[in-house]
Amino acid sequence: MKHTRMNRALSGALALALTLALAACAGGRDTAEAWGKPAADTALATQSAPTPAPTPTPTPTPQPPTVATLAVCGDVMSHSSNVTDSWNGAEYDYLREIGNIRPWVEGADYAVANLETTLAADNYSGYPCFRTPDALAYNLKDLGFDLTLTANNHCMDAGFSGLSRTLDVLDQVGLAHVGTSRTQAEADDDIVVADVGGISVAFLGYTYGTNGIPVSKDAPYSVNLFNVDYLTHLSQLDEDRLAADLEKAEAKGADLVAVMIHWGVEYQTKPNDYQKRVADFLIAHGADLVLGGHPHVLQPVEEVRTVTLADGTERSGFVAYSLGNLISGQNKQATDTTAILTLTLERDNETGVTRVADWEYAPIYRTDDKSASVRYTLLDPYAVPDNTKAQAALALTHEIMGSEHDKKAG
Repeated sequence: MKHTRMNRALSGALALALTLALAACAGGRDTAEAWGKPAADTALATQSAPTPAPTPTPTPTPQPPTVATLAVCGDVMSHSSNVTDSWNGAEYDYLREIGNIRPWVEGADYAVANLETTLAADNYSGYPCFRTPDALAYNLKDLGFDLTLTANNHCMDAGFSGLSRTLDVLDQVGLAHVGTSRTQAEADDDIVVADVGGISVAFLGYTYGTNGIPVSKDAPYSVNLFNVDYLTHLSQLDEDRLAADLEKAEAKGADLVAVMIHWGVEYQTKPNDYQKRVADFLIAHGADLVLGGHPHVLQPVEEVRTVTLADGTERSGFVAYSLGNLISGQNKQATDTTAILTLTLERDNETGVTRVADWEYAPIYRTDDKSASVRYTLLDPYAVPDNTKAQAALALTHEIMGSEHDKKAG
């Protein structure tokens, strides 16, 4: 009996424990459901949210190219007749002769010319040793010119003192210059990096010689000569100097390198083989623009002159061999005809490549009327259609430079 009661008691206890366990389980399920989270979905609640799709990168807006214009003019001389003609009764004023070209010069972002004379304090003279009133520099600046080449065959006409004074006056006027120097320090860095309408251009300048006048022994650095034999045969190119100078210009980081150069044979309307050889050397060593003067008459333009380098690659440049006389008293055939060249420069701001995108010119004719109050005047030949000489000058310009690049003929 005793064992029977104990068994019954144990059976009752087990039954009670089982009932409590089942109740606890039922209570837990009800609690989860009360929170709105069915027990069967509990694992889903622990999963990460979906990764959002990446935001598309916007396409960058293409940068428009930078476009600028460079005006290039010919030889600025001053013969005795020009000095006389510029006198207005009170002062020297070369605008009487050249003022009509203002629209073409001022209309460009930057303008350059070859200053083929020296600026003297007194004792003015013309050929063969030019000594010109300072008014010429002031008038050039007033017209809109920015830079002049001072290395030419007449830069030593008044000796080293005259060369130095010329640069002093240009500095006073605010005209940049390349080609001659007053000190060794100037000569060591005779490169003008100009802002041409947002495009940087490094300008260098050279001359073939100095009309047999030796460069000062005390200042051998004063004239940039591209010939080693500048006093004799004028045929031995100073390759080492030119290559080193162009390397310096390249290091300036400019968009373009321009070499203004005094070369060629006077009164010839075609470049000779030596000019072409010099142009090829300059282009091969980094020049993008070669702007020539000295022949006093027009010579052609080569929009693309290409040279093959030692490694077989090619390099091209723009060459203007000669633009004739801007100011002179010369009366030989074709010396009264000039052209104002306008280069359109363009830099691709995506690639950084800068080039001559286009070019055009304005033909200009110089009068020579001794009976007029102003003997010499630069005129647009289109403005004097009945003038035989003006029309002959226009025809000659088209023959040499092509009519398709004439601003008005085109």
